[in-house]
Amino acid sequence: MIVPTVIMGVLAVILLYLGYQKGQGQHVSGMKSALNMTVEVLPLLVFAFIVAGMVQVLLPRELLSRWVGMESGMRGILLGTVAGGLSPGGPYVSLPIVAGLIRSGASVGTMVAFLTGWSLWAVSRMPMDIGILGWKFALIRLACTFFFPPIAGLIAQGLFGGIKLV
Repeated sequence: MIVPTVIMGVLAVILLYLGYQKGQGQHVSGMKSALNMTVEVLPLLVFAFIVAGMVQVLLPRELLSRWVGMESGMRGILLGTVAGGLSPGGPYVSLPIVAGLIRSGASVGTMVAFLTGWSLWAVSRMPMDIGILGWKFALIRLACTFFFPPIAGLIAQGLFGGIKLV
């Protein structure tokens, strides 16, 4: 985690400096915007990390292994796909949950299927899709992406299933 943190820190300092150099207060506006986003996202992020941590300590490894581990096979990949597709929230919710599940013994294929289902299916986003783009387009989008999450999970499992993630 140190490398991405350093990269993001350097990028933040550079952008803050560029905003300051413009001399029109962009650095102050940017920092106010950052503070507002932090206040909005921080509670969700804290709760997501609590869920991820509790998953690691409350769910028995045997249960996780049977349902989403290497031995779960296609059932685990399909479960990951559906759970990801139905999962609400943005990356602040899904990524910590996936990290917790991986640390608890979930397979790479199941977690790839989860994240792919979360990003492509996004069932919680369907009302907005239908409201803005119309039901026909929303259904076409869903139909065109329907098979990708399990396929991605199978590919990940086939190529990287033997790699220990933690």
